[in-house]
Amino acid sequence: MNDPQTPAAPPPPPPPAPAPAGQGPVIPPDVPVARVKPPRRWPSLVWLIPIVAALAGGFIAVRAIMQHGPSITITFESAEGLEANKTKIKYKDVDIGNVTAVALTKDRKHIQVTAELSHNTDDLLGKDTRFWVVRPRIAGGSVSGLGTLLSGAYIGIDPARTAGDERDFTGLESPPVVTANQSGREFILHADDMGSLDIASPLFFRRIQVGEVTAYSLDKNGQGVTVKVFVHAPFDQYVTSNTRFWHASGIDVTMDSGGLKVDTQSLASIAIGGIAFQAPPDQPVAPRANADSPFKLSADRNAAMKEPDRERTPFVLYFKESLRGLAVGAPVDFRGITIGEVKSINIELVRKTRELLMPVTIDLYPGRLRSRIKERAQPEEEVNAEKVLDAMVAHGLRAQLRTGNLITGQLYVALDFFPGAPEAKIDWKQDMPALPTMAGSLTQLQQTMISIAKKLDSLPLESMGQQADKALHNINSTLDNTNVLIKRLDGEISALSPEARATLKDAQTAIDAARKTLQPDAPVQQNLQDTLQEVSKAAQSIRDLSDYLSRHPEALIRGKKEDQP
Repeated sequence: MNDPQTPAAPPPPPPPAPAPAGQGPVIPPDVPVARVKPPRRWPSLVWLIPIVAALAGGFIAVRAIMQHGPSITITFESAEGLEANKTKIKYKDVDIGNVTAVALTKDRKHIQVTAELSHNTDDLLGKDTRFWVVRPRIAGGSVSGLGTLLSGAYIGIDPARTAGDERDFTGLESPPVVTANQSGREFILHADDMGSLDIASPLFFRRIQVGEVTAYSLDKNGQGVTVKVFVHAPFDQYVTSNTRFWHASGIDVTMDSGGLKVDTQSLASIAIGGIAFQAPPDQPVAPRANADSPFKLSADRNAAMKEPDRERTPFVLYFKESLRGLAVGAPVDFRGITIGEVKSINIELVRKTRELLMPVTIDLYPGRLRSRIKERAQPEEEVNAEKVLDAMVAHGLRAQLRTGNLITGQLYVALDFFPGAPEAKIDWKQDMPALPTMAGSLTQLQQTMISIAKKLDSLPLESMGQQADKALHNINSTLDNTNVLIKRLDGEISALSPEARATLKDAQTAIDAARKTLQPDAPVQQNLQDTLQEVSKAAQSIRDLSDYLSRHPEALIRGKKEDQP
């Protein structure tokens, strides 16, 4: 039975219509269709650990690759102070690399250092990159690298001005004087020798240090040296095309008519040398010199400021006297004006006369004398130098050796007029014409003293003394006879007046005094003999003095040197 309260069951769905052939059953549109949903599968947490480790490793590897810098090799002469994995490479006291290996080269003559630099340092490397070991040094009057006494040595770097692909470098044995970050310009100096200069020797302008010596080398021909100097900005603007450079080393001591002068640039230049430069004060301001411009390095300031002599006329001077004190470079003076210098000193044997001559070659600079002559001739008139010099020689122009310094005995060649000089002419057909010469003033003094000594020697002093002695004996005999005569007369004329007897007595007294004077031991004869001996000694002294002054003219000021024991 059906329960009235129980709802009636829905009618069963109609049976599905048969599906067409080849198709599935037809589902009515109002019947919902169930969809099968696959179950969710979550990965195991165990796999998270290797994934995180792989990501961390990849991040570290990428970071290491990104932070890895260039690898370089540096060759040094010695490995002093270098240790693998300890020595740093620094630029401006900032670590930019580390030494990874230190080993000998294949030829075992050098040390090869391998280093790893930090990233972003590729622009520091190039062909002109320089490396050096920073350690305590004393050079150029300064001390550097004292901080490495505690921290240890490290390698310094001077970056390249232009980046490149260079990775192999040769290290410097000493730090560079000038680095890439210093502004200024470098110049090249040519000198005969280095003097007391060295790397880092100071460069002065008006006694202010404005640069240093950066390098030097011997010329290929071996006849000079080349010195490179660096002038810091803004002082490099004072190096012009007419600037003169000279050695400022040590102390320059000069003595002239103004007295004794002592000049030096600084105390440092006395010990380590130095160079000074300046333009001539009497010339207009010249344009600035270009970098690497060549200049001449003179021996001192006077030589540097001297105008170059482009016009030179060589002559030879023949002297017959000693040339002791005359040196190459000695001035040729014309009444106080230097118009040339001595170029060479030689000795020549004249075979015909068997005579030794001392030829001195000089260079005359007509431009120096011409610049001081006030021209009175018309501009259209031409002056023949040979005729002018012939006329001057005809009026007594001669070359003479004179003492320039009595203390040192230095000589110079003086050109002056001697009205009483013998007649002479210049033979212009010779390859090197000869100017006539005169004996020097000291030689003339020596010849005069020798002439006096010869005259004194020619005097018959011994014979004169003997004759004087004979005359004195004769006079003494005469006086004795006169005394006898007077005594006899005294007896015969005793009866005469008292006045006559007094006269005879006075005569007797006079004769006795004359006899005493003429005795051999009398003072008059002793003085005469002493006088003759002194005259003989004076003649010998004059000979010795003239001979000594010819060899030591400085003795007129300093006196005779004491004999060495």
